[in-house]
Amino acid sequence: MALSKDSCITMNDGNKIPVIALGTFSGTLPITSADVTEKILKEQVGEATKLAINIGYRHIDGAFLYSNEQIIGPAIQAKIADGTVKREDLFYTGKLWCTFHKPDLVEPILRRTLKALRMNYINLYIIHLPVSLKFGDNLTPVNEKGEFIFEKTDLCAVWEALEACKDAGLVKSIGVSNFNRRQLEMILNKPGLKYKPVCNQVECHPYLNQKKLLEFCKKNDIVLVAYGVLGSINVNTDWQNHSIPPVLHDPAIAKIAQKYHKSPAQVSIRYTIQRGIVVIAKSFTHNHIEDNFKVFDFQLTEDDMKQIDGLNKNLRYWNFEQFSKHPQYPFHDEY
Repeated sequence: MALSKDSCITMNDGNKIPVIALGTFSGTLPITSADVTEKILKEQVGEATKLAINIGYRHIDGAFLYSNEQIIGPAIQAKIADGTVKREDLFYTGKLWCTFHKPDLVEPILRRTLKALRMNYINLYIIHLPVSLKFGDNLTPVNEKGEFIFEKTDLCAVWEALEACKDAGLVKSIGVSNFNRRQLEMILNKPGLKYKPVCNQVECHPYLNQKKLLEFCKKNDIVLVAYGVLGSINVNTDWQNHSIPPVLHDPAIAKIAQKYHKSPAQVSIRYTIQRGIVVIAKSFTHNHIEDNFKVFDFQLTEDDMKQIDGLNKNLRYWNFEQFSKHPQYPFHDEY
């Protein structure tokens, strides 16, 4: 399939997902409204959203955890109001955070997202992580030792609550994020399953190419969506492994980029979408938002693709190590 700025992948429920999304995570966690830097970053996300829509992005990736839906919503509405886009042209992804994994909390928190966004529905709603934290509005509940307070996870019950939200017309499609094969199979094999997950959003880049998980997802008609494609640069959080070298500094990627007069970031994005994976590209700066979308005027050869495949080291920038003692921590398994 020839890729263009309008390219979409048809998901297993018939809905289409655009191949490139603007990521809206501002880069600091945990999120606190008192943080002045965070306040500035939140304001930037509104401008970034409007700019991205002007450039041609039609997919915006958000999350309740990011605490900026009330800024993204008005930015989207402004672009609808000025005639740049119609609501049906846009695809918005939202995420159910770990402190709302109690079935009767799912619809109310989704409605809060809809209210903040000023929307009647969102296109895709996904379980952010398979790990459950202490239920409630404290998004990062910790004990006196600073350790996360866990809850037992019933992923099938949470999935049924998402199915009910789809039936109620609040979401068009439902999926998951950061799930391993075992957890996906748990949903797929659930008695009385009404809707399969349409996607699994995971970290994916040349140093973690997710080959086995991609094969499993394709076999089960689940779209893989990639975050961290650029190596999650400029992210200030202890949820990330900072000991891994930046993927965009890899000499092999730099050499391929030079051949096409492109940047390493553009090569990483192009490599990923050529594998049939949806890309989330996060930036709040004008030039980068624009450059990340300029990946449809060149094509990597089979040799280029094989060379980048060979860079895989199964290295995670986002290991969420603080959740590693939870029974549903996804990264103890191979994939």
